[in-house]
Amino acid sequence: MSIELSIVMPCLNEAETLAICIRKAQSYIERSGVSAEIVIGDNGSTDGSQAIATGLGARVISVPMRGYGAALHGAIAAANGRYCIMGDSDDSYDFKNLDDFVEKLREGYDLVMGNRFKGSIEKGAMPWKNRYIGNPILSRIGIVFFRARAGDFHCGLRGFSKIAFERMDLRTTGMEFASEMVIKATMMRMKIAEVPTTLARDGRLRPPHLRPYRDGWRHLRFMLMYSPRWLFLYPGILLILLGLAGCVWLLPGPRVVHGIGFDVHTLLYAFVSVLLGFQLLAFAVFTKVFSISEGLLPTDARLNRVFSHITLEAGLVIGGMLIAIGVGGSIFAVSGWAKTSFGALDAEHMLRIVMPSVFSLTLGVQIVCASFFLSILGLRRHS
Repeated sequence: MSIELSIVMPCLNEAETLAICIRKAQSYIERSGVSAEIVIGDNGSTDGSQAIATGLGARVISVPMRGYGAALHGAIAAANGRYCIMGDSDDSYDFKNLDDFVEKLREGYDLVMGNRFKGSIEKGAMPWKNRYIGNPILSRIGIVFFRARAGDFHCGLRGFSKIAFERMDLRTTGMEFASEMVIKATMMRMKIAEVPTTLARDGRLRPPHLRPYRDGWRHLRFMLMYSPRWLFLYPGILLILLGLAGCVWLLPGPRVVHGIGFDVHTLLYAFVSVLLGFQLLAFAVFTKVFSISEGLLPTDARLNRVFSHITLEAGLVIGGMLIAIGVGGSIFAVSGWAKTSFGALDAEHMLRIVMPSVFSLTLGVQIVCASFFLSILGLRRHS
């Protein structure tokens, strides 16, 4: 009989609770009648966890690479089921009640997320800083950054089809594996559903593998790296708009607001703001193109449309024009200096000529270099 469901658990020295989790999963299999297997991704346990799992009829997959994501990835890759449901082996998730997950998977959903906040969280099952700060903030960031349809980004109990998992091509090996799965499923426009679930107290006596601050930062870092728009694009646009506003306001002359004077010193920061903004925009495009070419992000149709109009030649023309303006302004400034026999100058007047000239030179060179680098990134490799 073909296997419909693989129940997958990561394991690293879980002898205290592994048998309980396996028996609960077996209880569900017997009650539901689903054709299923239990697969344990062992990360090098030294407490006899492998023997416990094998003795209860589970299949143990040895995964030498350490990490929550690595253990799950190895076990899921070896699973034979059409669908997979993954959950921690610390007895915090109830493997006896997986009906809602299987039902949604059979309906055609690619990813079915458990939601502990819509279900229940036993007293003491989740530290207050995770429950009221970490999880809500990170989940909200995921919703804003990626428009993800998951209110509990980090619930460890979730189901997915084996085909969807292979399409995701997940790369991370640590706790951020959970975030990567939701993000990639969202970006690939997979069908995602949520079901309420229960989180119980960890059944182990030893401390959990989870490190709230370290793992929370890893999740946040991963979400930022997977969203060039929020990491680079939006800050870059903001810096450019603020800088251009400052340049337009101060280039004609000094300004006084409520007795505070703004002059060439502020104007310098305005020009620098535009240059920094352009750098961030360039990084946003570089990151996006590289991530797509490496298979980390799906193809972006909007980016392809933009590149059909913005070419290497267009970048060279725009950059060349800015360089010419910068050189022309510099020559004009030097000629004005020559009229004074290279003596003392009116600093405020001269800086309003020199700064735009230096700005144009710098931005022009950046555009030319960025255009060449982008063209290199866009080269297609042939097998």
